[in-house]
Amino acid sequence: MATRLPPLNTLRAFEAAARNMSFTKAAEELFVTQAAVSHQIKSLEEALGVKLFKRLNRALLLTEEGQTFLPNVRQALDLVAQGVSKLARVEATGALNVSTLPSLAAGWLVPRLSRFRQEHPEIDVRLTAGERLVDFARDDVDVAIRYGRGKYADLVSERFMEEEIFPVCSPALIESGEHPLKTPDDLKYHTLLHDDMPTPAGWDEWLNAAGVTGVDAALGPYFDMSALVIQAAVQGQGVALGRSTLAQEALNAGLLVRPFDLTLPIDYAYYIVCPPDYYDRPKVRAFREWLLAEAEQLGARPKSKSHNDATSDSKDVRLW
Repeated sequence: MATRLPPLNTLRAFEAAARNMSFTKAAEELFVTQAAVSHQIKSLEEALGVKLFKRLNRALLLTEEGQTFLPNVRQALDLVAQGVSKLARVEATGALNVSTLPSLAAGWLVPRLSRFRQEHPEIDVRLTAGERLVDFARDDVDVAIRYGRGKYADLVSERFMEEEIFPVCSPALIESGEHPLKTPDDLKYHTLLHDDMPTPAGWDEWLNAAGVTGVDAALGPYFDMSALVIQAAVQGQGVALGRSTLAQEALNAGLLVRPFDLTLPIDYAYYIVCPPDYYDRPKVRAFREWLLAEAEQLGARPKSKSHNDATSDSKDVRLW
């Protein structure tokens, strides 16, 4: 039969009293009353069936049983403290498992991860890029980056990066051929490239906003990854409706240009998502604060920062 262990509080009270040889000083150290320490010691003695202290008028002495018991209690408390310290280091360092979309990983996150490693060399990001459902209770995931309206059942979601859409194309496409891109009406002579990812706005909405008629917004090749749409545009295969976040690297490098100024805001955004009890874990906090800073540097931060425990119709929501 297993020995029933006494409560941890009684062991802490015993060790503190034995080290200070005073219930009063032990109470001050443990931030409890002297009566509480006295009660805990009495409970421990009753549980063990022995006296641990000799209570004299103005002195406190350990009994023989107390002297025998004390080294084991100290060793046990030291082991517990070491375990807590080790757990704290695990929470603050080591692997951080991040789940996100392939396009965001390739077009935005991966090119910036070296900056996170410089700031937090103690954290190893393990990135999983995919479109499958994520279940935090089942999958080994600490935090996810999701794209949508931020409603995820039983999860905290923090809107951290917004984006816009606008046409982009290869610089060579602006002036080349019989029909250079001078006005939005010239799009009727060019191939439209489509992002098959679900968004609240696409070519149809942009063409309507630009007042363009006579262009079939449904024609042209479709790609199920936003990164592929950008790649096709870089290669001069047509004009893509670029998402500002994912097109920015190619624009900065001069691989793409914006032929027109018209930009459409969209109410989809990127969210940092995790269970409520993960939100303030040191590794997760370091990563989300870095993401917020990166979005701030890009000028894509929302006007107001918020996080919430949102609701949705499904417990497992796709990453977009």
